[in-house]
Amino acid sequence: MRIKKSLKLELNSCFHLKPIFVPHAISMKKLLLLFILISPVFGWAQNNAKNDSITQLDEVILLDALKTKNASGIEPSTTISAKTFQNYSPIDIVSSINQIPGVQIFSGALNTNRITVRGIGSRTAFGTDKLKLYYNDIPVTDGSGFSTIEAFDLENLSQIEVIKGPKASAFGANLGGAIILTPKEALGKSTNFSNNLTIGSFGMTKNNLSFNHFDGKLRLGLQYGHLETDGYRDNSQLDRDGLLLNTSYRINSKNTISLLVNHIDYTAHIASSLGETAFNENPQQAAANWGGVSGFETNNYSLLGLSYAHNFSKNLENTTSIFYSYLDHFEQRPRPLGFLDEYTNGYGFRTRFSGDFKLGEKNTEYIIGAELYKDEYNWQLFETLEAPLDNSLQGEQFADNNEFRTQMNIFSSLLFDITPDFSAQLGLNINKTKYDFRDQFNAGADNKSAQRDFETIFLPSLNLNYAIAESVDLFANVSRGFSNPTVEQTLTPDGVINPDIAQETGTNYEVGTDLYFHDRKFHINFVAYQMDVRNLLVAERVAEDQYIGRNAGKTKHRGIEIMMDYLWNISPNVQLSPFLSYTLNDHSFVEFVDEDENYSGNPLTGVPKQQRTAGIQLRLFNDFYWNTTHRHISEIPLRDDNSLESDPYTVFTTRLGWHKNLSTRFTLGIDFGVDNIFDEDYASSVLINAGSFGGEPRYYYPGNPRNFYGSLRLGYKL
Repeated sequence: MRIKKSLKLELNSCFHLKPIFVPHAISMKKLLLLFILISPVFGWAQNNAKNDSITQLDEVILLDALKTKNASGIEPSTTISAKTFQNYSPIDIVSSINQIPGVQIFSGALNTNRITVRGIGSRTAFGTDKLKLYYNDIPVTDGSGFSTIEAFDLENLSQIEVIKGPKASAFGANLGGAIILTPKEALGKSTNFSNNLTIGSFGMTKNNLSFNHFDGKLRLGLQYGHLETDGYRDNSQLDRDGLLLNTSYRINSKNTISLLVNHIDYTAHIASSLGETAFNENPQQAAANWGGVSGFETNNYSLLGLSYAHNFSKNLENTTSIFYSYLDHFEQRPRPLGFLDEYTNGYGFRTRFSGDFKLGEKNTEYIIGAELYKDEYNWQLFETLEAPLDNSLQGEQFADNNEFRTQMNIFSSLLFDITPDFSAQLGLNINKTKYDFRDQFNAGADNKSAQRDFETIFLPSLNLNYAIAESVDLFANVSRGFSNPTVEQTLTPDGVINPDIAQETGTNYEVGTDLYFHDRKFHINFVAYQMDVRNLLVAERVAEDQYIGRNAGKTKHRGIEIMMDYLWNISPNVQLSPFLSYTLNDHSFVEFVDEDENYSGNPLTGVPKQQRTAGIQLRLFNDFYWNTTHRHISEIPLRDDNSLESDPYTVFTTRLGWHKNLSTRFTLGIDFGVDNIFDEDYASSVLINAGSFGGEPRYYYPGNPRNFYGSLRLGYKL
């Protein structure tokens, strides 16, 4: 374990890349022009630099081998990278993450995703909460706890690391854990351009233009991406542009400064969920109310971060980042929801000191740091007219609100050896959260302004690791975590701050093992866990798109997670890699009384009993690959009384490609894929406890039928 840790520290000392913001007034055309102007400058500067001869397929394997661990010390985590991404379409970040056991992303559309980890977040109606999302080392979860994985382009990422459960002291200690996204970087000292064009079913076109450079001091990555699709369903068009600038400069052996800018601008129409009859008869249709007003959302999202890394000595280093984020969001929605116009300004800093010292004869590693995140959330609501007025359905304003949200995390961990083979790590996260809600629309007695200051919460963690042999590791964790109520959950049905709602807390117990056989070519990871959650936060639906929160009892999350993969070199020219990811969930309400109904003992809604992803990756002659996978999801309870379940489904995908060095400078790649090979009818996302509101309850988001895509990649090395 200490060897892995040393490698991590060495890599992190060289590559500290953090995030940054582009003002929303800058158009994507101007950003693209900047891309075109900057790229040749760095290309000319490094025309004589040493070039690494790496084909795209070799790059996939090399990137997978260079995966770095962001989780502290011996905290268990799962990392996926290029080898996993290559199983799926370049627009399908969801399937890649779903290959991790214990993680389930419900995807209603490319812009509508909800992540659950070990059942945490399954009761959230829309979006992802109860976990922390980081882009490199920068928090991108907003002040109310919501994260948007769709704001990031899969083709710009080198790896995704998931820390399941609240054991990540340095990354928030949320009940759902943490997800850390790492952007791509140049491999070795090189300067190269690449362009990947993908065309597929439903009018899908995606293009990713990339420039990467590294000369030993300056590391620069610049990517521009465009995606447009009509979508399978009615009223599901999407048009997205994105720009990523990821750069660092190593001033000397002790100092590195880094900058990262991520900007996304997209418009997405909304088809919404369907009732059972509509889902069975015509899943392609949009929900009548959303389709009737051509409902859509626009998002202009920017993230800016600047970081500075300094090595004080071989035993102490620090990385400090400051960051700013901006989200401008608008929705055209049906009655009675009304038009939603909102924007959020977020900013903060994060600092982390790490090093080691001698405790007696033994080496002890430590981390101590702090993270402050503040944002201002502004939202206004306008009536939706039944008939257009001046070519618009937007009517009079009926709400104007501001909310100021502050979260402070102080974290530390201490890793020490009890024996040469037995290590322990103590962690602690301290969280302080405050909401300040201001009603800007109503006056006098009708004004609902209020503040909510949550108590400081202490979240300890203990990790143990025992290396029985070189090929067998045992590990265990006990940790405490929390989840804050969202903005909506802090309000009563009348829009007043709820003084009684409390933070959700839980304790995680976890044991597992990593086994390696046949010179580490065969790997098995086995984990068993139980998480006990108190003050369960539930969203009670009081109108079609209005929810309030309350604490409603306890849940027990138990499960088994298995990952297996094998690298079989059949011959120098043939390599076969089968893999399996399996999850068995046993999640239930321990105490849950909703008004006069007692649901104690029922299965937790929104969680499948079983999840399985399995597949085979084949490589031939270093130039050709063929990957085939299947994913199975069992029944999902849809109502708290356990009276309704979704149907199980199994979806098969395949992707094959040929990548070749045409010369020392040019590379060519051709890929082709088929999703849902057997045209399975299934729901890719579901809603729980859906209300009727005058019609059939709408539980289901239809998944895509059989669809195809093909990619052409061109690469040029200076």
